[in-house]
Amino acid sequence: MQFGIFTVSDVTPDPTTGTTPDDTQRVRDIMTIAEHADQAGLDVFATGEHHNPPFVASSPTTMLGYLAGRTKQITLSTSTTLITTNDPVRIAEEYAMLQVISDGRMDLMMGRGNTGPVYPWFGQDIRQGLNLAVENYALVRQLWENDVVNWQGRFRTPLQGFTSTPRPLDGVAPFVWHGSIRTPEIAEQAAYYGDGFFHNNIFWPIQHTEQMVGLYRQRFEHHGHGSADQAIVGLGGQFFARKNSQDAKNEFRPYFDNAPVYGHGPSMEDFTEQTPLTVGSPQEVIDRYAAMKDHVGHYQRQLFLIDHAGLPLKTVLEQIDVLAEDIVPALRKINDEGRPAHVPSNPPSHAERVAAARLAGVVGSDHVAAVDEFTGASV
Repeated sequence: MQFGIFTVSDVTPDPTTGTTPDDTQRVRDIMTIAEHADQAGLDVFATGEHHNPPFVASSPTTMLGYLAGRTKQITLSTSTTLITTNDPVRIAEEYAMLQVISDGRMDLMMGRGNTGPVYPWFGQDIRQGLNLAVENYALVRQLWENDVVNWQGRFRTPLQGFTSTPRPLDGVAPFVWHGSIRTPEIAEQAAYYGDGFFHNNIFWPIQHTEQMVGLYRQRFEHHGHGSADQAIVGLGGQFFARKNSQDAKNEFRPYFDNAPVYGHGPSMEDFTEQTPLTVGSPQEVIDRYAAMKDHVGHYQRQLFLIDHAGLPLKTVLEQIDVLAEDIVPALRKINDEGRPAHVPSNPPSHAERVAAARLAGVVGSDHVAAVDEFTGASV
């Protein structure tokens, strides 16, 4: 099973000192965090995509391309690639380039984001959000899977005889996750294509997560990609841990109370009871996240948000060490126990996807379906 971290890239004052990093420092700190995660032996680093203050991660492929040259083992990913407001041609090209640069050590997560104004900023209508997500991803798939694409849809100009460059590494597209918190249609989209489904449940009770993952698993099997328990599932999470539980609570409380998202709302105790946020000892984190598979089944990726709310860089690096040394080994062992042999322990690697494509004889295929069944768009 894979364990890693993701950043939302917020620039937030440290409530204990009153200091706020500027954008440049925050970007450089994120680079340091990702490199430290690689050195600590974590499996994944992922970044969100935002185009408004107080967030700085506006160009995920630039950030991840740099990290591809600075890291050795870690999988580089996104926790949101805005499928609704980015041109699908640019998505296809930029992430194929990242795939080539990283030698396949990457994947990405399609999402609609959480900032409504981003739609008009990029010339789109938020009321068409779901339709944009469906049509744009269908086009991305075509651009990756076919050397020459003729396409016409609702939301961008048609393409005639178009070839996206560079071509995907080894003729196999990057692995894609579809991230959603509350939208059944996105779970259906992930299941239709046989892609991964990531429920970033950092603000939701586990019962809601269980329903969304259950729907995805059911539809994954319906579409013929394997049994429901073979579907590729990821979860989001949050923690803050110190050796002594009360020390963790005392240290994290001012950050929680002033966080831009959940600060000045429910108490930390209420929030941790109702959501996956866990503040305490490493064993408390282990116990909380070991129970996730009881609700969603054996899953493949667990990512944690740990660098937000103004936490200083030194503290974030310490949290990475706690995660890598004290939490992940125990969780990895627990999640491996009882996993059926036919259930994947990880998302498919690039090498595994290449081998599967060659076995199926589809690498480099020029086949283009006349009509996409899911979207109805001509391709």
